[in-house]
Amino acid sequence: MSLHAHLVVERPAFRLDVEFHAAAGEVVAVLGPNGAGKTTALRALAGLVPLSGGHIELDGAQVHHLPPERRGIGVVFQDYLLFPHLSALDNVAFGPRCRGLGKAEARRVAAELLDRVGLADHAHVRPGRLSGGQAQRVALARALAVRPRLLLLDEPLAALDAHTRLEIRAELRRHLAGFDGAAVLVTHDPLDAMVLAHRLVVVENGSVVQTGTPGEVARHPRTDYVARLVGLNLYRGEADGNRVTVGDVVFSSAERLTGPAFVAFPPSAVALYRSRPDGSPRNLWRAVIDGIERHGDNVRVHLRGPITLAADVTPSAAADLDLTPGREVWAAVKATETHAYPA
Repeated sequence: MSLHAHLVVERPAFRLDVEFHAAAGEVVAVLGPNGAGKTTALRALAGLVPLSGGHIELDGAQVHHLPPERRGIGVVFQDYLLFPHLSALDNVAFGPRCRGLGKAEARRVAAELLDRVGLADHAHVRPGRLSGGQAQRVALARALAVRPRLLLLDEPLAALDAHTRLEIRAELRRHLAGFDGAAVLVTHDPLDAMVLAHRLVVVENGSVVQTGTPGEVARHPRTDYVARLVGLNLYRGEADGNRVTVGDVVFSSAERLTGPAFVAFPPSAVALYRSRPDGSPRNLWRAVIDGIERHGDNVRVHLRGPITLAADVTPSAAADLDLTPGREVWAAVKATETHAYPA
């Protein structure tokens, strides 16, 4: 195991207490809402925030008592923090120079890394003349120049526009695949986490609430925050066979369970009716429209009633049903798209 960390940071109005690990060659994404403690965790790993308790172990050695420069860690900050008066080459060479490498050798290492990230022809350009994507790649090269055992990335794509972000995300994935140490990525963007990471650690209110591969987390969210990230309606109830009771609503699902359970389904699985549909469909109840908004090519309808939920319908269906806030409708959820799992 390359990294094992138990981070406890006490502040007057906030307590961070998280534990996670990352193997060599693995990218772990720490994901969570604003104020969850993600950046505090990253800064604690880097040695920029002191621990109140816990430990940080890299390759079997305790490093939490060491100053930042002796931890064997490289950091790519959100706004990159490149030295404006230095060229791209000298920015990358700065770390090796601080570690005692001669100027010529440090510049040789820097030139190799700039070539690796596709910026060999920008070696003598200063940060002010680099695009956002180029600056991000220089920052990554600078972090790698110290040959870190652990690479930390703090919202590395947040400063980029949407088009550049798409391109640089793909490049960053390739660079991380070639890094043989452990990497920890802090982000609030689920797409960055899903594309770049092998494993997710979800933090809310200073604690880990869920961990797993991107696929596991997406299929089985365990909090409302995670469910919203992956676009699911999520409820906690009591299971008895193929039925899960959530308040006054009883859901039918394909899975057979007993005891506390989560039930989840996508907004696209919800059908809306102006009057009670014929027959006796399962997973059916009355609801009131709380709000309506465009969502991609569809219309997202927010509903309240025995439970709150989101439903996605086509624009033509919304017009045919004359959906407006305050209108009462019947909501039905397809049992084949309703999944239950232990809480």
